[in-house]
Amino acid sequence: MNDERDVNVAAIDALLPQTQCTRCGHDGCRPYAEAIAAKAADINQCPPGGARTIEALAQLLERPVLPLNPANGVEQPERVAVIDESRCIGCAKCLPPCPVDAIVGAGRHMHTVIAALCTGCELCVAPCPVDCISMQPRPAFAPDPPGADDNRRRYAARNARIARREAGRAALLAARKEAAG
Repeated sequence: MNDERDVNVAAIDALLPQTQCTRCGHDGCRPYAEAIAAKAADINQCPPGGARTIEALAQLLERPVLPLNPANGVEQPERVAVIDESRCIGCAKCLPPCPVDAIVGAGRHMHTVIAALCTGCELCVAPCPVDCISMQPRPAFAPDPPGADDNRRRYAARNARIARREAGRAALLAARKEAAG
């Protein structure tokens, strides 16, 4: 990549809400920013960012403002995941898809969502086998939603933790293979 495109990607990524929801059709906000910079994606594919983000991207990139693409979803008030704790079976299937580690719990124990960290991405809803997770408007008494920078840091920390775990597993498997050798 050239420096201009790198700056563009960083500037584009800085305007995205960092919900990491994948509704744009990409694996997260940074890949979507890269696609926008490469002109492989339109600026109107981010439902969480909505019209405000589309306008900011249009201004940054000197492109026309477009309406939100309905294929990617609709703009909604901020929501958070809520787990009906009485129905939670502790399967832990909601934990891996949460891009910012906003769900806490352990296998065979009840889980809960930390509303102050939830980006409203909805990625935890589908894996739940007992449908105990719903998306609800962010309560007025809840803390303000996390900012994009906080979301980006939590997402990066989660990915780094997963990469370390995978590297550890790979090293363990390689050592066992060599020992069996």
